[in-house]
Amino acid sequence: MTRTFAKNGLVRAIEAVVAAGGSDAREARMVAENLVTANLLGHDSHGIGMIPRYVDSLLEGGLAVNQHPQVKLDAGALLALDGAKGYGQVIGHEAMALAIERAKRHGSCVMTLARAHHLGRIGQWGEQAAEQGLVSMHFVNVISRAIVAPYAGADARFGTNPVCIAIPLPGEPPFVLDMATSAVAQGKMRVAYNKGDKVSPEWLIDDQGRPTSDPRYGVVEPLGALRTFGLYKGYGLALACELLGGALSGGGTEHQEGDRSKKRVWNGMLAILIDPSALPQKDAFVEEARAFLQSLRASPVAPGFDKLRIAGEPEREMRAKREKEGVPVDEATWKEILAAAGKLGLEASRVEALAAGG
Repeated sequence: MTRTFAKNGLVRAIEAVVAAGGSDAREARMVAENLVTANLLGHDSHGIGMIPRYVDSLLEGGLAVNQHPQVKLDAGALLALDGAKGYGQVIGHEAMALAIERAKRHGSCVMTLARAHHLGRIGQWGEQAAEQGLVSMHFVNVISRAIVAPYAGADARFGTNPVCIAIPLPGEPPFVLDMATSAVAQGKMRVAYNKGDKVSPEWLIDDQGRPTSDPRYGVVEPLGALRTFGLYKGYGLALACELLGGALSGGGTEHQEGDRSKKRVWNGMLAILIDPSALPQKDAFVEEARAFLQSLRASPVAPGFDKLRIAGEPEREMRAKREKEGVPVDEATWKEILAAAGKLGLEASRVEALAAGG
């Protein structure tokens, strides 16, 4: 069974849950809007279904409320920041704001961010830079519990380790490539498990290292592992994220043994920002980008497809649809959110009323 909620009611409901955990009004609103936006864009794995995990992390001490990035190094175009285990929705926004200001001042900025709690959909931070006319590249690692197997390996050794590349485009919305280096995001296993759906055996292995279509191996014991996308290619990119987002940032890498029960999700990130307008070839960039896209879109549409798209377009199409029709939430996920609210002393009836627009 699936329920459908209007965007504004869902934001108010999630905002109330976050506030019940001790977050100030600004933080509660930022977290709620970020999560609901992920749902609007079709990335339910990074949406409101994360709330139960956040609440457990908060109660365990893995998530700290009302935090801001701590500056460990300020060398102009080079920043080293620590996220202090704060909500990634706030830490990510504020860290990117610092890096954007430096990129505009110096033409570029390299920023490392350590120990942020779950940064959510990394595309949001790429979009934040693109809105200011900046190119950005993001390499992120995950310290929680290992859930992805290395290529040729039979158990989990690292996280989903996302990569994002965002590029502002002349006269149209930006190119936003935002992807996990695993075959799919781990949250998609949770969504499939809650819905009772099967998954592709190309995505998952069981606890014996065998391909499986049962999403339970990505959610409950005995746990299996996600597979990397593109075989050894995704594996190589995942390791780059671990070394750049984790080791280089100082936030650490995923090698904790016996720590699989912890609910906290810490991210490290290396972000590289470039201001195209500071380059002598800035006019060529605009002209070549326009010419390339025009040529690309002239390709005939292959059988079985309705149109050719570039990264970012499917999400924008989904947002238009869900803003009009509402955000679908499966019943299992909604019950988990209500239960999480209860752990913070917030009654389910209050969350229901807010979500319904009351």
